[in-house]
Amino acid sequence: MSRRKEKEQSDGHGFDGILSGLTGLVEKLNELAKTGKELHDSGEFGGGSGKQKWQGVYGFKVRTGLGDEGPTVEPFGNVHRDREDVYTVMPEVLEPVVDLFEETDHTLVVVEMPGVGLDDVQLEIQDDIVTLNAEAGSKKYHKEILLPRSYAREDLHLSCNNGILEIKCSNG
Repeated sequence: MSRRKEKEQSDGHGFDGILSGLTGLVEKLNELAKTGKELHDSGEFGGGSGKQKWQGVYGFKVRTGLGDEGPTVEPFGNVHRDREDVYTVMPEVLEPVVDLFEETDHTLVVVEMPGVGLDDVQLEIQDDIVTLNAEAGSKKYHKEILLPRSYAREDLHLSCNNGILEIKCSNG
């Protein structure tokens, strides 16, 4: 066996590494599917009393990384278990989907908040944590975002188009 193949097998970067990464991804997706089925079967997703209907959002995004990072599954939405893992809790405030991109001269944060405009957004920054609150009509969003480094408020530039908020953090 060549040294390269031995190294790939020992590092987990060869074919075996790909298969183990896919197996882990499938297992996480299976866990999420079971959780969704449990919520559906319990009727807790069915709605409230009278004319009021509950709106639950439960989803996931899959991120694949290069190098040593394997695929990760990150759930999002407003459906969570309570601390005792007994009841499903659907708060009024939604947690938006966030993507973070590190570029050479800036960090770009993209936040999906349907129905929200730039005037509806309140943003606070303390060191490397951005706290985002937005409210438009009956839609409320809240998210704390960890940035790769600290930024000053004047280094943040916001734009919003069709409910997609972009926060450009300049590196200096």
